[in-house]
Amino acid sequence: MNANQADAKVATMCRVLGVSTSGYYDWLGRPPSTRATDDAVLVAHIRQIHADSDATYGRLRVRRELRVQGRLVNAKRIARLMRAQAIRGVSRRRGFVVTTRRDKSQDKAPDLVQRRFEADGPDKLWVADMAYVPTWAGFLYLAVVLDAWSRRVVGWAIGCDMTAELVLRALNMALQQRKPRGVIHHSDQGSQYTSLAFGKRCKEMGVKPSMGSVGDAYDNAMAESFFATLECELIDRRSWPTKAEARMALFTWIEAWYNPRRRHSALDYDSPIDFEARHRQPLATHHRVEHGLPTGGACVACATPPVDNPAPGLIERAEDLST
Repeated sequence: MNANQADAKVATMCRVLGVSTSGYYDWLGRPPSTRATDDAVLVAHIRQIHADSDATYGRLRVRRELRVQGRLVNAKRIARLMRAQAIRGVSRRRGFVVTTRRDKSQDKAPDLVQRRFEADGPDKLWVADMAYVPTWAGFLYLAVVLDAWSRRVVGWAIGCDMTAELVLRALNMALQQRKPRGVIHHSDQGSQYTSLAFGKRCKEMGVKPSMGSVGDAYDNAMAESFFATLECELIDRRSWPTKAEARMALFTWIEAWYNPRRRHSALDYDSPIDFEARHRQPLATHHRVEHGLPTGGACVACATPPVDNPAPGLIERAEDLST
């Protein structure tokens, strides 16, 4: 009725709609209900959370963020308010893209995972893969190593060529940051992973190589899922005139968003770093009991690293990427 007062009298509209004129004016002067006021406040918080996520969060991640802030809200209410305000998250619709180029002259490692991407602690199973990143100046290539336990990116490298040196840099970053013992490193059968240099480095550091079959993305599904998220939340929504800008965007997305802040459904909506921090103390206690050590302090026998610390030299890497 308010919107149509220029075209019709209030009394006429009230008569047509079967309401009293006095009732309409009473409603007009009535303050918003408590529910409407609460909804308006909640919408403001939802908008802020959505903006902080770079407009990627849907209702479930918004709900978890509100919960962390001390606001317990029903998911259906959040969905209703987001729908009314046209606030939407992004959804992944990426198909599997085959980038594997096998070198038949090199032997492949056995498949030690068999599609069971599960680990009961940090640095038991790593998954690795590479992807193309388009820029106006040509392609970049991103190689990553993820911890299957926490989904954390523990090693990554960016280069202009898809070479064995690229995956070695990602592996070396993971080794420097985590210092694992007997970790399984699972990848596809790309020539970079079957290279002599990569196999030699794994042998030197006690890493157990594992490889899925060629052309079957489900054999490396966890790494594929990571790249689907990256493509959906960053690559498909941005373009970069220079490779330096793309490098900095990838660095920021991994180290300032994905690892420390992005909530993961498989981790009960914790971020990878928060998940590791939440489980670190129980794991440390378990390790000390397992090795018959006194309680208190770190487990020297397991050499468990401080998983919530950033990679050594991370600031220096950021400065290099910007050049």
